Amino acid sequence: MKYFLYITLFILSACNSDSNKKDKTGPGSPFWSDIQNFKKQDAISFPPKNAILFIGSSSFTNWKDVQDYFPGLAIINRGFGGSTLLDQLRYEKDIIFPYQPKQIVIYCGENDLASSDSIQAGMVYERFKTLFNDIRDKIPNVPIAFISLKPSPSRRHLMEKMDKANIFVRAFLNMQKNTVFIDVYHKMLNEAGQPLPEIFLDDSLHMNAKGYTIWQEAIEPYLLK
Repeated sequence: MKYFLYITLFILSACNSDSNKKDKTGPGSPFWSDIQNFKKQDAISFPPKNAILFIGSSSFTNWKDVQDYFPGLAIINRGFGGSTLLDQLRYEKDIIFPYQPKQIVIYCGENDLASSDSIQAGMVYERFKTLFNDIRDKIPNVPIAFISLKPSPSRRHLMEKMDKANIFVRAFLNMQKNTVFIDVYHKMLNEAGQPLPEIFLDDSLHMNAKGYTIWQEAIEPYLLK
């Protein structure tokens, strides 16, 4: 099984034509205002070095009390909007490299799949790999944790793609040093293999406190003390 996954990842790397380039940023760029708000916060009080940096999409953005879930650990939350992995790449110089974190935790890729029917699991994997390599180039030894794409009731139609993307990313990280793949996907399913409705808000997409408690229990063992 592992051999098959490695061959699959090699083929994806060789053949995928999805563009991962870092677009120029400026007023009018997607999520520009979110990034400027982060910079304003930093200008008032810059976060401490050697903190744990959370980057990604709205599942982190909405986790406004994330610090309360991990007492005793310094958390910098730089999740923004409905961002994709391409958005993380676009703003990596703003939301990652200035902070000199001791660990980076990533949740992103779900919105990539939701953005277009043409986006496949392999494209999410390629985008993540580009982000991973960029981080490794700038901060070679920083530990990186990736939280699996989550299943949501409103995105049941994407669950097969999500599962495949998770498999690809997990296999890739298994070949890297100082990495961990954190599986929340299966912890959020009921016995029938469907997303637990009671852990989501009314939009059936974003989590309530019960959902974040599941994440807390899954993530905490892997955070650097």
